[in-house]
Amino acid sequence: MLRAIFICIFLPLYILLAGPPLLLYTLISRNPGPLYWGGVGGVMFFLRAVGVRVRIAGRQRIPAGACLFVANHTSSADAPAVVGAIPRRVAILLKESLFKWPIAGQAFTLAGFIPVNRGERDSAIASVEKATASLRRGQSFLIYPEGTRSPDGRLQDFKKGAVVMAIKAGVPIVPVACSGAHRVMRKRSLKIYPGEILVEFLDPIDPSGYSFDERDALNDRVHDAMATGLPPEQRPIGFPGAAPPEGV
Repeated sequence: MLRAIFICIFLPLYILLAGPPLLLYTLISRNPGPLYWGGVGGVMFFLRAVGVRVRIAGRQRIPAGACLFVANHTSSADAPAVVGAIPRRVAILLKESLFKWPIAGQAFTLAGFIPVNRGERDSAIASVEKATASLRRGQSFLIYPEGTRSPDGRLQDFKKGAVVMAIKAGVPIVPVACSGAHRVMRKRSLKIYPGEILVEFLDPIDPSGYSFDERDALNDRVHDAMATGLPPEQRPIGFPGAAPPEGV
């Protein structure tokens, strides 16, 4: 719990001290790079400070140009680990409520992040279309296709928004398998445990051979590629090589 208290005290302090100057610089220069990397660097520093190590594998598999990175989501700790592992600036589809946070919300907007209201279908579709247009202009994105955090670390079913974006924008999909984060910070818990998070970039998937009507097949391919890249205890129950549920 002391680690969580450390984060809760010093991370907001970092945001208050570093945020306003970086926001002002971004507004004047129209260059979100320092704001983005300042935020990523700060969060990664605090992860290391509480004993969380991030190991990265497979960066050489990331193709040049705009990509759609898709990652599994198990914990509040995996988001900064994955973003910090990606060696380029990415935009993210985030819950609309996060944009209401002072300083951080303005930073999300200036960094090109896009708010999404998952509870309203038309609004969610409009957000995906906006992100797709940004992808076409060359901005890489990070998407969590499960739509929410896994309750037990195992990969869940994927929603189709990510593959629809890739098909329409014509950009490669890079599956990102994140393992170990659910042990570092469990769902609905503020307690942080020291440990290692592995972020592995898997082979990119070219969506050009899939039409919009074939989005289900592409979605299944991306899902299965990610499941194969995860350790047995994080694969879906019934998937080849998956570990049985605890207690079985």
